[in-house]
Amino acid sequence: MKKVGIMGGTFNPIHFGHLFLAENAYEQLGLDQVLFMPSKNPPHKAKPELISDQQRVDMISLAIMNNPHFSISNIELEREGWTYTADTLTLLRKENSDIEYYFIVGSDSLFMMQHWKDPQIVFQLCTVVAASRDNVEMERLQQKASYLKDEFNAKILLIEMPTIQIASAVIRERVAENKTVRYYLPDDVTDYITKNQLYRAKLEELQ
Repeated sequence: MKKVGIMGGTFNPIHFGHLFLAENAYEQLGLDQVLFMPSKNPPHKAKPELISDQQRVDMISLAIMNNPHFSISNIELEREGWTYTADTLTLLRKENSDIEYYFIVGSDSLFMMQHWKDPQIVFQLCTVVAASRDNVEMERLQQKASYLKDEFNAKILLIEMPTIQIASAVIRERVAENKTVRYYLPDDVTDYITKNQLYRAKLEELQ
């Protein structure tokens, strides 16, 4: 079966942390492809976005255009209502029964997944891939993975990668404060943000 990774998120904006995690998962797991899947209305980020869906897609396109095994899926942007991973995976598996999906998350997300909507469906329809930043965290992740395997019969793989602590919220704040974001994200994305004057709103609106 074809092995496809999924990188979900708001990507507001996409940055090197996202790209580094996706590339490490691709290499370590021998994936055929990684889909960057921007979400429309994630329930944990209920405030309206300051930029359009198309602008987020544009930035992802610029960030991945030179990587032949990265691509974009707009499946969540095309649905109305809240965006839930369980619903997305159900639709993907229905349309692509010959693909094995690997849902790529940071360590923080793995610790929260049992509280997601219909976590049993998520664990049933994909293999969850979580990244560890150091030995101490790997031990905690292994304990959490063991719990989720027992509780939900989850398929979980842990990968190791160096720490890249970049947050989209920090990038938005730095842009609003007219500070450099060089080396936080690809130059083409930085140029797009500048050209379109994104994230120039008041700081309190960017939280």
